[in-house]
Amino acid sequence: MSNHTEWWAPAQAEGGAADLFGDRTPAGAPPEEPRRRSRASSRRRQEKVKKQRRRRSYAILAVALVMVAGAGYVVFSLFGGALGGLFGGGSSSAAAVTDYTGPGRPGGNPVVIPAGATGADMATALVEAGVVASEGAFLDAFEANPDAASIQPGTYNLLLEMKASEAVVALLDPSSRVTMNVTIPEGYTAEQIYQRINEVTLIPVEDLRAAAADPAAIGLPAEANGAIEGWLFPSTYPVEEDADAASVLSQMTAKTVETLTAKGVAQDQWEDLLKKASLVEREAKLDEDRPKIARAIENRLAQGMRLDIDAAVAYGAGISGTELNDDYLNDTSNPYNLRRLTGLPPTPIASPGEKSIDAVLNPAEGEWLFWVTVNLDTGETRFATTNDEHNQNKALYQQWVAENS
Repeated sequence: MSNHTEWWAPAQAEGGAADLFGDRTPAGAPPEEPRRRSRASSRRRQEKVKKQRRRRSYAILAVALVMVAGAGYVVFSLFGGALGGLFGGGSSSAAAVTDYTGPGRPGGNPVVIPAGATGADMATALVEAGVVASEGAFLDAFEANPDAASIQPGTYNLLLEMKASEAVVALLDPSSRVTMNVTIPEGYTAEQIYQRINEVTLIPVEDLRAAAADPAAIGLPAEANGAIEGWLFPSTYPVEEDADAASVLSQMTAKTVETLTAKGVAQDQWEDLLKKASLVEREAKLDEDRPKIARAIENRLAQGMRLDIDAAVAYGAGISGTELNDDYLNDTSNPYNLRRLTGLPPTPIASPGEKSIDAVLNPAEGEWLFWVTVNLDTGETRFATTNDEHNQNKALYQQWVAENS
């Protein structure tokens, strides 16, 4: 038995002897295990600290960015225009003028350019309609185009989002205007013309009659004595979508005045010429007969004879020529009954065309006093200088009726 004394640490029940120093290594573990676990725990703590620091850095950076953005917005709101002028090389007003670059796209509504509209008025209307991007761009284009001052009032079909300079060109193009064509045939009465206008434009007939009753509103010359019949020149007229009754009738009376003036007709002869021309218009079936009928009318007037024109009787009675009978032909209360009254009718009985006007201005040479259409299919008309000859021609007409009844 040795006298050297050895000491052994008491055995641990569960935790191990190192619990006194915080090393919770189980009993019997290899010597290096506590150190490895201690280093792993340290690394975990360091990683956790780094993550926390990164999170704090991100949060600080985000707050800083928000503050910078907010400050920038405030600065731009207060000084944006001035800064744009400083760095963009232009003034704030120039920077505000924008323009579309493309040719435009379909889908717009008609744009109305009223009479007397200035370039600024047009710009406002076009911006509101979405045609151009800004009033400034249109005004610049308007001033740059030497023809812009000739833009006519009216309703226009324009594309959306057009380049301002192209919008000006479109307004100068007659094909851009919204129009309807109203064609008035030769020989129509005023009432027939009202109906034709209504069919095309939907302007009420009552509105047209009311406009016709106001000579000043439609430009009716004083020579017409307030009666519009015969003064609505037969032609084709462009009528804008928003046109009213007075504007449509004004075109037609103006065309009559223009035609008579161009032909050198003295103004005090306008009404009588239209009366004679209207009679020629309703009586002639073929163009070559118009100057002969015009001459026969002049010859009868010169001799104080009644004109005996049934078309005038029917007009005064308000009926068609096929409805005439002896009662109508003998009705002296009808001021248009040229079977019983001498001279010209009180007004024209229709709107004569240019060929009938020319026939009155240049009647054929001849001594005819009578005429009658002997074939209603071909329009063949026979002329006579004596009543006997005229009766023979009337017999030809009666024969045609009998054969074609």
